[in-house]
Amino acid sequence: MAKNLVIVESPAKAKTIEKFLGKDFKVESSFGHIADLPSKELGVDVANDFKPKYIVDKDKKSLVKKLKDLAKKADTIWLASDEDREGEAISWHLAETLDLDKSKTKRIVFNSITKSAIQNAIENPRAINYDLVNAQQARRVLDRLVGYELSPVLWKKIKPGLSAGRVQSVAVRLIVERERDIEAFVPVGSFRINAEFKTQKGDIVSAKLSRTFDTKEEAEAFLKKNLQANFEVASLDKKPAKKSPSAPFTTSTLQQEASRKLYFSVGRTMQVAQRLYEAGLITYMRTDSVNLSKEAINDAKKAIVTNYGEKYSKVRNYKGKSKGAQEAHEAIRPTDMTLQSPKVERDQAKLYELIWMRTLASQMADAQLERTNVKISADKHDQEFTANGEVIKFDGFLKVYLEGKDEEDLAEEQEGMLPLLKLGEPLENNYITATERFTRPPYRFTEASLVKKLEELGIGRPSTYAPTISTIQNRGYIEKGTVEGTERKYSQLVLENNQITEKGLTENVGSDKGKMVPTDIGLIVNDFLVENFANILDYNFTAKVEKDFDEIASGEEDWQKVMKDFYKDFHPNVIDVEENADRASGERVLGTDPKTKRQVSVRLGRFGPMVQIGTVDDEEKPLFASLLPDQSITTITYEEAMELFKLPRKLGVFEGEEVEANVGRYGPYVRHGKKFVSLESGESAMDVDLDRAIELIKAKQKADAPITTYEGKDVTKGKGRFGPFIKWDGMFINVNKKYDFDQLSEADITELIEAKKKKEAEKVVQEWPEEGIRIEKARWGRHNVIKGKTKAELAKEVDVTKMSLEDAKSLLDKKKPKKKSK
Repeated sequence: MAKNLVIVESPAKAKTIEKFLGKDFKVESSFGHIADLPSKELGVDVANDFKPKYIVDKDKKSLVKKLKDLAKKADTIWLASDEDREGEAISWHLAETLDLDKSKTKRIVFNSITKSAIQNAIENPRAINYDLVNAQQARRVLDRLVGYELSPVLWKKIKPGLSAGRVQSVAVRLIVERERDIEAFVPVGSFRINAEFKTQKGDIVSAKLSRTFDTKEEAEAFLKKNLQANFEVASLDKKPAKKSPSAPFTTSTLQQEASRKLYFSVGRTMQVAQRLYEAGLITYMRTDSVNLSKEAINDAKKAIVTNYGEKYSKVRNYKGKSKGAQEAHEAIRPTDMTLQSPKVERDQAKLYELIWMRTLASQMADAQLERTNVKISADKHDQEFTANGEVIKFDGFLKVYLEGKDEEDLAEEQEGMLPLLKLGEPLENNYITATERFTRPPYRFTEASLVKKLEELGIGRPSTYAPTISTIQNRGYIEKGTVEGTERKYSQLVLENNQITEKGLTENVGSDKGKMVPTDIGLIVNDFLVENFANILDYNFTAKVEKDFDEIASGEEDWQKVMKDFYKDFHPNVIDVEENADRASGERVLGTDPKTKRQVSVRLGRFGPMVQIGTVDDEEKPLFASLLPDQSITTITYEEAMELFKLPRKLGVFEGEEVEANVGRYGPYVRHGKKFVSLESGESAMDVDLDRAIELIKAKQKADAPITTYEGKDVTKGKGRFGPFIKWDGMFINVNKKYDFDQLSEADITELIEAKKKKEAEKVVQEWPEEGIRIEKARWGRHNVIKGKTKAELAKEVDVTKMSLEDAKSLLDKKKPKKKSK
């Protein structure tokens, strides 16, 4: 038996650490928190100083027993969870739940999983830091109080199943307020002047006028002044300049840059970074610090000098802006600066390379530039055109890396190079344009720009942004926009060959593809919370709470006192709102139904946004129609609302079956008997006619017809959400680009089906065919017990090879829905 038991929070981390320790060490995983607040009750004793009620989940009871047994036999137990507040709380729960002997329990921390870091940690153990534990408890308890007390109010006043949260609700507020700024924005047009000149050597110089003109008439009057004009270089100003590299990554800047450059969601970035950390390739990825260790700086310098030469190296020490920068006191960096391309899967390789380049660039020399400003004058007026150019004299850190920018930070035009010019040199005018341009509304948030804003306001912690952004989308408060934009016309006047002409041009505006847009339910919930819980939704209050947590972590504040100060005002407010606030549905009255003379309104109903003709006070029952997926309570018009009552539209009969058009969860469709056919992009259920419906039905019939048979069973093919597929014996088999989907051969079909059969067979770990029960492998090393459509998930630590049929049946019985009593 090993003398030393090391407990970490993840199996991947355990696997990596085990490689660095000898045979006297056994490394086990706690699979995250071993104890937590209960999921189906508040779990906080408010009357007893907010004492949390921690329980061990039933899935973890066997793991607790195993760890207890191992701890009793070990001489020393090393608690090696992460070195932040969450990690400290995990170690504390382990010590308490396993009832560890303090005399033989040691806490160790390290910010990278390398041999030297692990050995250094073991040589320098410490005790559990209860200030950090209390800071984590304070966050957990306060967020539990907010969520568990606010959510039932939303169920009662708006709709069942809603939720509120301290950080998630503020994030939704930011997005809602930005959307309203966009809706209220009125674009103002003006004319911008651009010109192109040619030197005597034939080189091109692009220039612009520093002022704009409010009207087309003013712009045209200016162009007329340039007819038959002579132009020359009036001034030439050259200045040296420099660009400096950005600091190494923190959690927040990594999330932002991975979004801009790799198009990763914030959640994906954190998952991939976690795997890189657990594999020992990068330092801890939850940090606010931009500091690098002396060892990292020296390694970076060696790598720079070896790859690029001494002149590219410049040692830099960065200091963070945030007070009490997260407990991991180093920026995110590779553990080995000489390793540029580790052999890992694709996403990990891309993120690792980004971290490697950013770290290396942070220790490189400034880029040396020369900026040139040229003014061009005309002999017919006193307005001057300006041209700016930038020449890189020494690339420095740009050799490796340049930080990306958010859409709103991008300059309209990147400065380029200018040809060699002389003072007083005459220039020939190729053309001058006066182009109508409109002021832009604020940009909708992307995940990256939302993270940036939350951090600027001091709301939440970067490590919580990924689950926050996922939650507000999963709850249906926010969605990723899909609008391609609308066409807008604008004018351009062109002076060329001493003649002025006008062009009518178009541009695409208002595209929100991939941007964060509030839904109707998001707008209603936000407005209700802002009206009734202004304190909780206040940006300054949310930032102050984070400051309180920092002070608890540094031992300057008592966590239970912080809870009391918060709860004494919060709880009475909840009671008051629950008893006295009006219900919120976002109702808008649109007009009157011409037939019945009853009120037409739009509001949030139990099953989503809907239009209603009539009220509950009318003698007749109200009529209802659901909004289409692209319609909103806040923007739908009376005419659009009345059109909805025409659905479903009966189109006629085809092959003896009725045909109708309607709109469902996934968009507009045609129904033919019991079969449903989706309309193509851009088609509307309001406009489709019987001929078009029959065309779609026939295409669907052709697509659904068997293309062959295999082992006596039909093979069909189709295209779904995840691309082209074939269907055989109830199995959907994806067809990748290796095959020509339109010309699948018998050999292709056989290969695809056999590969799928083999894969399915390998998934099955145990099976009881007579009972229709099997145990299959699932994602992330887990397993599922399956019977028909009933599925029970198993914890990672369960040994499925030892499970009996009775065990499997017992798990499935617990998953069966209980019959509701009337």
